[in-house]
Amino acid sequence: MSDKFIFRFVAAVSIFVLLVVIVLNRKIIPAPAELPSFTYFLPKLNAIFNGTCSVLLLVSLYFIKKGNIAMHKRVNIAAFCLSSLFLVSYILFHYLAPETKFGDINGDHLVSEAEKAQAGGIRYVYFIILVTHIILAAGVLPLILLSFYRGLQMQVEKHRKLVRWTFPIWLYVTITGVVVYLMISPYYHF
Repeated sequence: MSDKFIFRFVAAVSIFVLLVVIVLNRKIIPAPAELPSFTYFLPKLNAIFNGTCSVLLLVSLYFIKKGNIAMHKRVNIAAFCLSSLFLVSYILFHYLAPETKFGDINGDHLVSEAEKAQAGGIRYVYFIILVTHIILAAGVLPLILLSFYRGLQMQVEKHRKLVRWTFPIWLYVTITGVVVYLMISPYYHF
């Protein structure tokens, strides 16, 4: 396979995933009237996936620093699989569940001035974390796919150049995914 084909494939997959997230998140396809019972567990499951991926990424770094390429590959494949499961669960949750707003204490899907005041300045901290998380999560997918391709093809120098960017961004996204969950979970009302 040529690099040109791989770049096109990665771009197509990344654009497809982004479009699916947007279409389902914005409820362009209507969600079912009644939430399936498993919907309530999905945010916690997503946080578990993200937290586990964070640990796996750090373990992967440990193995490559020790020169254990085989374990580095295995752990990264596990992290990739968990991240893929996370993506499916994330899309499903945001398709099924109503939007949760930070500070919506009474669950009416509106944040009144009183609720904003009660949430205080932490609301701004939440939004900064959330916005950086979303932007970097959208951008890291092609980096992950290209890093995997280079690593699995044993194109070590190209792999190293990519993971200098991929690793910290992927790690940030997985850690902030857990932080976002911990911050928004008190406002789930479904």
